[in-house]
Amino acid sequence: MKNWKEYVQDIKNGVYDNRLREVYVGPQMVPYNVQRYQDALAKFHSLFGDKEVAVYSAPGRSEVSGNHTDHQHGHVLATSINLDTIGVAAPTDDGMVHLVSGNAPLLEVDLSDTEICEAEKETTTALIRGVAAGLRQRGYAIGGFEAYVTSDVLIGAGMSSSAAFESLIGTIFSGMYNDMKVPAVEIAKIGQYAENAYFGKPCGLMDQMACSVGGLVYIDFADVEKPVIRQVSSDFEGNAYSLCIVDTKGSHADLTDDYAAIPREMKEIAAFFGKEYLREIPVAEFLANIAKIRESIGDRAVLRAIHFYTEQDRVLEAVAALEANDFAGFLQAIAESGASSAKNLQNIFSLKNPNVQNVSVALAASEYYLKGKGVCRVHGGGFAGTIQAFVKNDAVAEYKTEIEAIFGKDSCHVLKVRPYGGIRVM
Repeated sequence: MKNWKEYVQDIKNGVYDNRLREVYVGPQMVPYNVQRYQDALAKFHSLFGDKEVAVYSAPGRSEVSGNHTDHQHGHVLATSINLDTIGVAAPTDDGMVHLVSGNAPLLEVDLSDTEICEAEKETTTALIRGVAAGLRQRGYAIGGFEAYVTSDVLIGAGMSSSAAFESLIGTIFSGMYNDMKVPAVEIAKIGQYAENAYFGKPCGLMDQMACSVGGLVYIDFADVEKPVIRQVSSDFEGNAYSLCIVDTKGSHADLTDDYAAIPREMKEIAAFFGKEYLREIPVAEFLANIAKIRESIGDRAVLRAIHFYTEQDRVLEAVAALEANDFAGFLQAIAESGASSAKNLQNIFSLKNPNVQNVSVALAASEYYLKGKGVCRVHGGGFAGTIQAFVKNDAVAEYKTEIEAIFGKDSCHVLKVRPYGGIRVM
């Protein structure tokens, strides 16, 4: 660690330019992050004084394929992106976490108490306490620290700002008290535990895994304790395509029930066969019993299960296509994934308010503009938030202009695949 002033001077002198190029994928993001890191270090000093610090980072993520399959122990293809949450942090000896995130008030968490607190549900404090508890339960060291955290991961835009935060907190504990030796997969599992048990939000493991592990990764969750993780080679630049994420500005408020209904209905079908997850049931056995399932559980659950089974194949097809540099095959798998999410999974809009269909409008407009120039699909959990589009580079500017005419300036984000998950940057 260095004094915060030394880092600021080194950043000004270009000492970390190469490091920032690696982390944020290319020179275009360096000036922005040079200023961002200097501002974060100065803010830490204003909050906590003259300290020796380290700077940590955890990225947001984009789900490439495998929409709502992780919670049923399925296949997922995901990537970390070059938007992230960074934390300037210094250790303390008081057993407390003192943390300021952006312009929010100071949070303080006493690490001597890592029990679940019902009054803290759905708060940042709950996530911090949950990550600390998960580390302690797994035998890792935890201790106090002061931190200023800032993020350019869009909140509520399907890029997993919460998973990035959980991964960041786990990485800070790993760096300060465990010599950066807590495996990224463990940090991901702990982040999921914190979000499920402490924050109170049901979620699978895909978000945390993509944020913590990093890169373009295929994940098989058949054994969630030991998921199969494989880096997937890809050449988006060589194929002249960009990943665009469009923020439709839809609100995620009051959507918890919509999200929770998807894994619940899938698990109801699994329970019909005496199992816990759809992955445990052969597709032939499911298909042979559709009539009975419709009577006992209902049609939407059947359709969502059909999405799960067909999405499994599409993930494998997308991975195989990328590794064979068959970009047309990859795009076909993505287009089919989007169609299944809309028709079978039904996570494009909430039935609570059918007159508000931001995602549906974004998909319809994108399909019109991208004929022969790209494909699109819902991004993340769905119902509101973002869509994803793979767009030919020579069509990106026009697409961005057309889609931002609907959803506003800077609603279309052109992203890069980041090669790192949770790391200590400096």
